[in-house]
Amino acid sequence: MYKISKQFSFSASHILEGLPQEHPCSRLHGHNYVITVHLRADQLNNTGFVKDYRELDNVKKYIDEKLDHRHLNDIFSFNPTAENIARHLYDVFKKDIRELYAVEVSETPKTTAVYEADSK
Repeated sequence: MYKISKQFSFSASHILEGLPQEHPCSRLHGHNYVITVHLRADQLNNTGFVKDYRELDNVKKYIDEKLDHRHLNDIFSFNPTAENIARHLYDVFKKDIRELYAVEVSETPKTTAVYEADSK
């Protein structure tokens, strides 16, 4: 199995619903997000790639146009936790990137949430 990944970044604000009022994430705050898309394949293509990294330009375009410098509560119909964002981005990109098996969302250098497709 061959695996590759590529990182993308954006800045955005959000408010997490359902938390106690004293929780800092219940207030308006922002993050410098790092999104990592993970791809895998049993076989390499004719060039010797899982996928050419340049073929992931649509990920950058989506992030730049839809998420960067936005208030995520205005963009999403769900509570914009890192976990929910990872699942959403997986669903958005999977239809165009068949090698995609996971999306990782990092809000800080010490925190990461991953949505990985069921391997069944």
